[in-house]
Amino acid sequence: MAKAKAKPAADSRAETAKPDLLIDHKSVGTRLRQARKSRDLTLAQLSELSGIAVSTISKAERGDIALVYDKFVALAHALNLEFDAIFGRAKRRSGAGPMQPSLTRSGKQPVYDTPNYEYGMIANDLTGKRMVPMRAHIRARKVDDFPDYIRHSGEEFVFLLKGQLELRFENGTAFSLDEGDSLYFDSAVGHVYLSVGEEEAEVLVCCVDTETHRPPQAL
Repeated sequence: MAKAKAKPAADSRAETAKPDLLIDHKSVGTRLRQARKSRDLTLAQLSELSGIAVSTISKAERGDIALVYDKFVALAHALNLEFDAIFGRAKRRSGAGPMQPSLTRSGKQPVYDTPNYEYGMIANDLTGKRMVPMRAHIRARKVDDFPDYIRHSGEEFVFLLKGQLELRFENGTAFSLDEGDSLYFDSAVGHVYLSVGEEEAEVLVCCVDTETHRPPQAL
């Protein structure tokens, strides 16, 4: 397991982002706490269901820490909650019928900021999606920047838009990507994204959850 190292939660990218596009950690924590209490779950019960430590859930609910994607997926599954609902986006899909298109303009993605990744959430106002698309900046430079490899159910596709990227897997496999390269892989295998060029890598990522126990209305 890689050792965690303290890093600032934001760099100049997040600091210069428009305030209305930043997803507030405390607001996310409040929605997680409300969802847990509405299901009459204690922190310990949610920890058992999600596999996430009580201390981590408690800190996330207070907005003291930023969660990475795998933790959000685990909590969404445990709470039978749609992934996008955690970020407070308005629901646009309801009832039967075809899904309405969701347009996300360049630079208008709601941003969820973490020490290692800056997530730009695409089509975040559309519920019931099978995919979770994101445009992300990769801050991490080494495996030791992470407390552990990231693992979650499903499959993942990454396309490198800018910079240079290395994907490291817990089984020892590594892939180096240049601009225009892409990789499709099993998300359940522990992995991390690392910027290896002079500038932060910018990627388009799409995650698809294939868990059979996923609620039909949730990601």
